[in-house]
Amino acid sequence: MPLTHFDNKGDAHMVDVSDKAVTDRVAVAEGHIRMARETFDIISEGRAKKGDVLGVARLAGIMGAKKASDLIPLCHPLPVTKVAVELTLDPDLPGVRIEATVKTSGQTGVEMEALTAVSTAALTVYDMAKAVDKAMEIGGIRVTLKDGGKSGRYEAK
Repeated sequence: MPLTHFDNKGDAHMVDVSDKAVTDRVAVAEGHIRMARETFDIISEGRAKKGDVLGVARLAGIMGAKKASDLIPLCHPLPVTKVAVELTLDPDLPGVRIEATVKTSGQTGVEMEALTAVSTAALTVYDMAKAVDKAMEIGGIRVTLKDGGKSGRYEAK
């Protein structure tokens, strides 16, 4: 299958979605940020100097989803109808697991918005805790569910 963001000459372009049907679409993405146990304890006990790490990161993730097309050159601006970002403390990492769900009714999907939400939330956790742990690691960012549109449903295994 050819890459859709390149024309016959190999030049990058925005995909023309004008002939696509408007359908309900949803995407879910996930990721995590791994940190030192001490950092995990500071966040889980609410002792971070910058404040409520998970609350701020949740809002940042929502804002990130709404700005995906400003950050990614060929991403269509979409009217998102729902953005939910969940951050869950995971002592086994140790760190924070992040999941974002984005919905719209439109002519293209919201995978980029969901991925941007997760990325932005993870970067915000890093920003808020970097004073005590510069070695935090962000990873595992991927789409776990995409539904709607011509290509149908995708679920990660």
